Amino acid sequence: MDISYDLFINAVIAGLLLGGFYAAVTIGVSISFGILDIVNIAHPAFIILGSYIAYILNTTFGLDPILASLIVLPLFYALGSAIYQVYYQSFERRGQEALRGLAFFFGLLFITEVLLILVFGVDYRYVEAAYIGPSLRLGVMDFPLRMLVPCLVSLALFGALHVYLSRTFIGRAIAAVSQDQLALQLMAADPIRIKRIAFAMSIATASIAGALLIVIQPIEPSVGREYIGRVFAICVLGGLGSLPGTLVAAMLLGLFESFTSTFYGPSWAPAVSFGFLLLTLAFRPAGLFGR
Repeated sequence: MDISYDLFINAVIAGLLLGGFYAAVTIGVSISFGILDIVNIAHPAFIILGSYIAYILNTTFGLDPILASLIVLPLFYALGSAIYQVYYQSFERRGQEALRGLAFFFGLLFITEVLLILVFGVDYRYVEAAYIGPSLRLGVMDFPLRMLVPCLVSLALFGALHVYLSRTFIGRAIAAVSQDQLALQLMAADPIRIKRIAFAMSIATASIAGALLIVIQPIEPSVGREYIGRVFAICVLGGLGSLPGTLVAAMLLGLFESFTSTFYGPSWAPAVSFGFLLLTLAFRPAGLFGR
């Protein structure tokens, strides 16, 4: 068997699995930024918060980290609802959401990070689960379970949200709230309530993404900064507000990073992936699935 062929196949697998994880990290931003036009730059900090909660429940009670994220999902939803209410009352209602709203989320980002440092320090933390370590081997193809399980969970999350947003009244209202709020009001729907629900959903996804992150790698409070650029790049590349576009863009970014890391070295991966983003936007500013 040609070694380069084996390397290529496994680079593709690694890229797709990595892209699946990137999709879970980005889906909350796709809702808040892509649909609601709220630049929640603090989203990665909430993902790290989700990682630490999964860590606490795993080390204290022995709970599977992904199961732990589902248990605390309602708490993250309530947190997102409260944050949007503060954001609306302080900025959006006054028409000041552009610059001051961005500063608000910057503040949340650093406050969350500092609190995590004060509580947990800067040491790396990790979780234990049966699927962290083993790999599934099919012929020449290797599927590390610590990457495969998060990818499958991410796809399930995307499927559930896509069905909810496309098949339910609230879901269709969320898609419509950024297009025509007056028409939404004529349908007896409160745009502010719909936005609050959508933003709360975006923060709730951070609980699951945080659990997937700590399954894949050990975490410390500042790890979230590594994903700020990636999540917004994927969101824009896929087309703002398009969940299928977000998934495709995440997979493409994962493939580009995997190929670059495998054949040229990991230090080149961010430059190549963001170069691909710039080229795409130069020829298609609306993104791959944008209108």
